[in-house]
Amino acid sequence: MQYWNATCECMSRDEMADLQSKRLIETVKRVYQNVPSYREKMQQKGVEPGDIKSIEDLKKLPFVYKQDLRDNYPYGMFAAPMSEIVRIHASSGTTGKQTVVGYTQKDLDTWSEIMARTLVNAGANKNSFIQVAYGYGLFTGGLGTHYGAERIGASVIPVSVGNTKRQIQIMKDFGTTIIACTPSYALYLAEEMEAQGISKDDLKLEAGVFGAEPWSENMRKEIEERLGIIAIDIYGLSEVMGPGVASECQCKCGLHIQEDHFIPEIIDPETEEVLPPGSTGELVFTTITKEGLPLIRYRTRDISSLTYEKCECGRTLVRMSKVTGRTDDMLIIRGVNVFPSQIESVLLEFSDIAPHYQLIVDRVGRLDVLEIWVEMNQKMFSDQVRKLEDVERKITKEIESTLGISAKVKLVEPKSIERSEGKAKRVIDKRKI
Repeated sequence: MQYWNATCECMSRDEMADLQSKRLIETVKRVYQNVPSYREKMQQKGVEPGDIKSIEDLKKLPFVYKQDLRDNYPYGMFAAPMSEIVRIHASSGTTGKQTVVGYTQKDLDTWSEIMARTLVNAGANKNSFIQVAYGYGLFTGGLGTHYGAERIGASVIPVSVGNTKRQIQIMKDFGTTIIACTPSYALYLAEEMEAQGISKDDLKLEAGVFGAEPWSENMRKEIEERLGIIAIDIYGLSEVMGPGVASECQCKCGLHIQEDHFIPEIIDPETEEVLPPGSTGELVFTTITKEGLPLIRYRTRDISSLTYEKCECGRTLVRMSKVTGRTDDMLIIRGVNVFPSQIESVLLEFSDIAPHYQLIVDRVGRLDVLEIWVEMNQKMFSDQVRKLEDVERKITKEIESTLGISAKVKLVEPKSIERSEGKAKRVIDKRKI
């Protein structure tokens, strides 16, 4: 089995707890001394740095929210002087003011280290050709993956997003062995390859490193079959570090969290109570090595669970389940919690449709209604109306069985749903709530 850093990735639970406790104590002192908003939060809760003696005391500390970063925009949450900040990234700001992240040189070294581990999980080595089709710039995906690949000594192809025909040409001509992009874009690449008459056998692709949006096991199977690769899920968020916070190994049984740098918790999003291992709830992270922007108990809003059992690959790092949605992206329709990933799993069971869909939520009178637009594949598009209606009925029945609510399924023409080269826009919520 290949590891990038066996010492950290295969550490015993007791050794990890000791290391985390030492680093947590140092981090709490750092933020208390250097970040006024942290100091104020801790004082309001009656907690001082001296009260934190081990990771068992983590629950005594207050939570931090994305709004705290916005309230202290742009640099108010930084724990290092700006003279030590060598890189600045920021979130897209699509749901409000941007959240700004600063990195010291040590932070960048840490980030390269965890992304090297991530890429090795996917089978990368110094002989790999890694095509980075995540966005470069303020978004963390492109540069994060780039520096991890360089740390390994692989050949990096920094294509960034867009220009799909060129992406495919480069994969073919440059001998790309690993593609890094969003899973929805990977399917788009497969679709365009088929349209151009390019077979997966014409490429040297071996693996894909996919993140930035939730995706289902059915979508994984679709990607692996159409591109002829191993598809690995990775997880990260700008505020905590960027990509590489956690990643699957080739056993595909959960994402290994790099917990020598990040302590995870699962909480009940309503009561904020810490839940036991195996429970599903909101993922919370505490960074314990970051200098520029350390975060204590950061509420990610991502829904997951944790398991501390040793993985078949030999790694002892805690594993998180694939993110099934977000507490703030979750749709509540007629009192029922609905996640797009649930619907996606149902749709991908049907071979007659393409893996592209959109959820339209509206309110008619006082009733919420859900309409699911699903693309037909080219073959089905030419079928008789009766067969189309039969497929719609079958999908509708399966959706109702899975969600517990009714939804209207509408089959639409091939390629009529807008494609995205970044995160796919799955939900259009027209309700005025």
